[in-house]
Amino acid sequence: MGNVGKHRLTRPMTGGTTAERRRTPAVLVVLAVVILLASGVSPYDRLTWVLEVFPILIGIPILVAAYRQFSFTTLLYLLLFVHAVILMVGGHYTYAKVPAGFWLQDIFDLERNHYDRLGHLAQGFIPAILTREILKRWSPLTTSRWLPFLVVAVCLAFSAFYELIEWWGALRFGEAASAFLGTQGDVWDTQWDMFLAVVGAVAALVSLSRVHDWQLVKMNKGP
Repeated sequence: MGNVGKHRLTRPMTGGTTAERRRTPAVLVVLAVVILLASGVSPYDRLTWVLEVFPILIGIPILVAAYRQFSFTTLLYLLLFVHAVILMVGGHYTYAKVPAGFWLQDIFDLERNHYDRLGHLAQGFIPAILTREILKRWSPLTTSRWLPFLVVAVCLAFSAFYELIEWWGALRFGEAASAFLGTQGDVWDTQWDMFLAVVGAVAALVSLSRVHDWQLVKMNKGP
């Protein structure tokens, strides 16, 4: 097992210079909070906004509180920020009415606004790196051939669980949660969402594993 996999939760891992380690997450948190507040100004539907940004309202305090013990790579922080922005934009407009989605719909002559497809692609792409980092740093799977499979499996499970959350929201709030459910009349919307999460997870592993490993090694070496 490599050195990266020998760390435990009680031993924080850091990477890059001390200033970089502190500055990047801090800047991203400030930007995320600013965008979050802006997205909450006159959203298309207040309930949809709350439901869409709820993971951010939970995630930011957890990341801030746990930073000293459980700091992550700069790559992961950047990806989490991007994911948060996608959620906030979708929450402000509702996924079916995001202007960028209409723009692509017109260009490619699509039948619906596909911004939600981007959201579910990200729902696999970003959690894949989060899962990979947790498993590589705090489990015996650092060099295991099972690691990619388990990462994709976790992302699919998370996507399926989120579909259950959307279903529960629809049952709880009825028509008021229709924008949160966001099927846009597509009977296969749930299947598409989970499929795209898997595609996103695989794409993340293929495109970012080497960069991610480099950052993990850099963190292991310290400042």
